[in-house]
Parts: sequence; C-alpha cells; structure tokens
Amino acid sequence: MSTREESSGDDPLITGRDQLVAYFAGGEKAPDRWRIGTEHEKFVYRKADHRAPSYAEPGGIHDLLMGLTRFGWRPIEENGVVIALAGPDGTVSLEPAGQLELSGAPLDNLHQTCAETGRHLQQVKAVGDELGLGFLGLGMWPDKRRDELPVMPKGRYAIMLNHMPRVGTMGLDMMLRTCTIQVNLDYQSEADMVKKFRVGLALQPLATALFANSPFTEGKPNGLLSYRSHIWSDTDPARTGMLPFVFEDGFGYERYADYALDVPMYFVFRDGKYIDAAGQSFRDFLDGRLSALPGELPRLSDWADHLSTAFPEVRLKTFLEMRGADGGPWNKICALPALWVGLLYDQTALDAAWDLVRHWTLAERQALRDAVPKLALDAPVPGGGTLRALAGSVLDIAGAGLNARARLDGGGDSEAGFLEPLRRNVASGKVPAQRLLDLYNGEWAGALGKVYDSYSF
Repeated sequence: MSTREESSGDDPLITGRDQLVAYFAGGEKAPDRWRIGTEHEKFVYRKADHRAPSYAEPGGIHDLLMGLTRFGWRPIEENGVVIALAGPDGTVSLEPAGQLELSGAPLDNLHQTCAETGRHLQQVKAVGDELGLGFLGLGMWPDKRRDELPVMPKGRYAIMLNHMPRVGTMGLDMMLRTCTIQVNLDYQSEADMVKKFRVGLALQPLATALFANSPFTEGKPNGLLSYRSHIWSDTDPARTGMLPFVFEDGFGYERYADYALDVPMYFVFRDGKYIDAAGQSFRDFLDGRLSALPGELPRLSDWADHLSTAFPEVRLKTFLEMRGADGGPWNKICALPALWVGLLYDQTALDAAWDLVRHWTLAERQALRDAVPKLALDAPVPGGGTLRALAGSVLDIAGAGLNARARLDGGGDSEAGFLEPLRRNVASGKVPAQRLLDLYNGEWAGALGKVYDSYSF
C-alpha cells in the first residue's frame, strides 16, 4: 500500500469538484513518455522456524529495512519509526503484517523492469541471509493464522484494521495474509484511459487465473486456486469489485471522480500523523464538514491519499493500476507487466483485445470474475469455451504488441519473451496453484512446510 511523506511542494486546497477531475487529466502523457511501474510483494519468514518476524525484534523487519540502506536506500520515517525506503529503484515498503514490497520506478521497457526486480531480490536475499530471513513468493500465507502475524507500526494500518471488520468478513485476511504483483501504466488522453480501463477490467480475471497461486489456508488446501482473489469478494463492497459503470456510455474522469467521492474515507494525514476518518465522506470534506477535521478543506494530497484507499480490480490515479494477480516466483513478476504492456501499449493490440471482450455483458463479466478463483483457466467464458482457449488468443495479441514496441535488449530480443511462463501455463492447462497442489498431494505427501524450500526467492 502507499507510503506517505509530508508534502514538500505545492499542495493546493481543493475548492471545487473540477480540481478532482483535473487530477486525472494531469496524468496524460504522450506515448513516448509512457512508463511501466511494477510492484511486487513477498512474505518474510524466519528460516529457522518459518515464523513471521515482528517489526522490532532482533533480526526482524526493522533490521531488514536498515540492512538495505547499504545499497543506497534512504529511510522514510513515520513518527520517528522507519517504515519504508526510497531510492533509484522506487520505494521499498511494508504491508500490514510485514510483507515486503518493491514499488518499482517508472521504466521505459520490460528489460529494465526485470533488471530492477533482479537487483531488489539480490539485495533482500543478501540482507536476509545475514539475518536468517527468507522470502516466499505466494499469493497467501499457506500456513499462518491471523493471530500468528505481527502488525507493522504504520498509522493507516491501525485505522484500517479497526475498520475492516465493520464492512466485510475477509478484510483482515486481505491485509495480513496476502501478497500481489501489480503493474501501473500510463494513458494519452481520456479516451485512451477509458479503453485501457475497459480492456483491463474485462480481462483482469484472466490475469487472476494465470497467476493463481494461493490454494492453501492454515496448512490445508482451501478448495480454491486463488484464495487471495476470493478474499476481495467480501473485503469491503463500497471500495472493491468490477465497477460496472466503467462500461457505460459517457464514462471518463468525471464518472470515476464521482465513484471515488462515494467511497468512504479511511483517514486524513496531517503533521506526520494519520487522523481516523473511517466511514466519513469526502463530499463532506469538500464542504468543510468532515467531522474528523471540522471546518478544514482538503488538499490535493488528501485526494491522492483517498484514491489509494479504493481497491477495485483496476484502479485509476494519474495512471492505471492492474490489480488482479497473486504474488509469485521471480519469473512471474516480469510476466505480469509483459501481459499488460503488450495489450495496452500498442494500439493494434489494444483494439484487438477490446474486440475480444466488447460484447460481454455485465452479468457475463461478473460471472467470469466469480468463477476464476476456483476454476482458473477452466472457467467458462462468454460465448462458450474456457478461459484457457481465450488465454491463448490474448497472449498472442500481447506478444504481437510487445514485438511491435521493438524494445530490444543487448542480444536483440524483444520483450515478448517475458510472456513465456504464461504460455507454459496455457499449454499445460495448469496454473501455479495446481502445480502446488500436485506437489502437496504427491512428492510432499501433505508436508506443506516444504513449500518454503521450493517457493522461496
């Protein structure tokens, strides 16, 4: 989740709704300035006993962060406590139970993305080896109860952990027990944003299926392939889901701003502290009637903060976030941006992808999203057939889009090679969760602890 620092530059008061809409327009970029931002999370555990370390214990999360500073990372503090790091490769931050995240820098091509990922993992492994820590690439803790997990000292998390049980049954699981891979992408205009949003939202279940990697809960199979995706179905209906309005005529910046205004607030950040505003209305804030800060108007940074607390399958800020994938191993990290860059950053590919999904109804899109956590590539798609068959067509479109971009590495290879792990999934019909279950039921003979040897970075 987002790491907040005090604003050091211009942070104007918001005096009208037009500023909220203009915020999205401010993200528009010419195609030659489009960048790729990749985020990936992993679970941190003690090698000796597979326990999740707390923040302050010797050799725990704080020591891990401080160990990374040798590589040029700058500590970010909240109330005198280091809760993140900043550097040339982006931001290293903490999820609520100590999951470690790299929010990568905006990069021109996937070769750079994969190099950035490699640098980060080499750094955390170097420090982790000294501290006796390992890093697990899955979508959900396979064997941990919520009460076994620590909570990181970040003010927004305390507010969210208190609020989540009021609005859903699985919000705490989302915060404490899951990991994801995400990619952030640019748009040229409002019309370009709309088309990319629609394609991304319609095909988000495909990303969920291809990356499904969370089949265990508290040491046993949970009956699903992406339990992490299932968790989002009852986290908080006011801020999650498939956003049907995105496919309505007239959708654009204004309509998304209206949606975000109707998402209940979590907090306001002032003077280095998070003020609890859970359940309150940003519309009231615009009118100076926020009970948490009576008489005060929001600033633009408050709007940016608020947008980060909506959790739909695709999210708009000043870029688009693709949010459907489970966490996974090293090679899958580069595959997610490859999928979405191939589909969304080449106009021919974008048009072809839209042609595949444009006729799906609201009910059909929702049915696919509901089926995928359990069935993955075997989920039925609108018009007949399974997601596996559609996946082959989508990957062909993405591969053509990546080849058309012609971003070559030193050996003359295009970015399309990063799709190969996904092509193997489609060819075999098995997603990562199914391979995990095969190991659990076969070679591991039900000894799930072996996942730490096989699926650590």
